[in-house]
Amino acid sequence: MSELRELYQSVILDHNRRPRNFGVPEGANRHAEGKNPLCGDHLSVHVRLEDGVIEDVGFEGQGCAISKASASLMTEALKGRSAADAEKIYQAFHDLVTSDPRSEPRAEGLGKLAVFGGVREFPMRVKCATLCWHTLRSALADGGEVSTE
Repeated sequence: MSELRELYQSVILDHNRRPRNFGVPEGANRHAEGKNPLCGDHLSVHVRLEDGVIEDVGFEGQGCAISKASASLMTEALKGRSAADAEKIYQAFHDLVTSDPRSEPRAEGLGKLAVFGGVREFPMRVKCATLCWHTLRSALADGGEVSTE
C-alpha cells in the first residue's frame, strides 16, 4: 500500500475513533436527519447559522468508519465558513468521490477532505461519505430528513 494511501486510511480511522464536533453545538438553530438504509448509517447534523455563516456545526449518530470520519472532517472544514462556501466545498467533495477512479483525483481546496479520494474506487461507499453533506445541505435549507435511497 502506498504511503499516501496509508496516511489517508490513518486519518479516516482517527476521525472514526475520535470524531470531532460530535454533539449538538450550543445555540444550534438548524437541524436535519440523514439515513443510509443500505448500511444502517444514521446521523443528525446541527448548525448554528448566523448571518449566512456557519458559526458552529456538530453531528450525532451512528455509522460506518467512512460515514463518521466524513462528518467529523466536514464539521472541521466548515466552521466559520459561509453557507455559500459550504455549497462550493460540497460540490468539490462530491466531484472528488464520484469521479472516475482511473483519472487523477482533483482535490484542490479540500484540505484534509482529500482523504476521501479513495472512496471513488468503491461506489457503494460514496453514499457513506456523502450522507453528512446531504444532511448538512438539508439543515442549511432549514431542516428535513435525507435518505440516500
